[in-house]
Amino acid sequence: MFAAKLLGWVLLGVVRLLTGAQARWWGCPPKAEQRIYFANHQSHLDLVMIWAALPEELRSITRPIAARDYWANTPMKRWITTEVFNAIYVERGGTPPPAEEGAPPPDPMAPLQPLVEALTSGDSIIIFPEGTRGHTGEPQKFKSGLFTLAEMFPDVVLVPAWIDNVQRVMPKGEVVPVPILCSVTFGAPIVLAEGEERRAFLDRARDAVIALQFV
Repeated sequence: MFAAKLLGWVLLGVVRLLTGAQARWWGCPPKAEQRIYFANHQSHLDLVMIWAALPEELRSITRPIAARDYWANTPMKRWITTEVFNAIYVERGGTPPPAEEGAPPPDPMAPLQPLVEALTSGDSIIIFPEGTRGHTGEPQKFKSGLFTLAEMFPDVVLVPAWIDNVQRVMPKGEVVPVPILCSVTFGAPIVLAEGEERRAFLDRARDAVIALQFV
């Protein structure tokens, strides 16, 4: 426990040295309430960046998602994501294989189950609704997970966030970060309107994230 806390402070210092990790609370204050932070995704460092931008009292109650195939592929990364970030592992990389004849179809909720468990236990979470890192400046279309969670947990506050410049710290395919000033802008919460269609909500959530790059 002490080793994890010590490493957490070291990582926090390194991230802030490399990026500045500036947090801009434009649309809402930092508040210890249960939230789903949803952000654009262009680098493996997004997880670390948004974690570092949160004040300490929020980091302790907020769990970022982490792609299992990347963040758990070595004992060291697995230890860091588990013990320091308290991350939630998620699977990525495609559609599950078709069920064998006579077998029940795959459960569409299975990929979201770790997030559902975290929210049920009272944690806040950080998610990247694109599902994979983008190649352009604007996020790709959001996948349906954010809508499902908003339906299941109507009392959890939905906070959009824009992570700026972190893709230049560690571009896709690179392993050595370079120092570049970065920031995370947190916007005004959104709510799922009664009767709102899934795609309309997801597009509105995506627009809320994109708008934050201009404030």
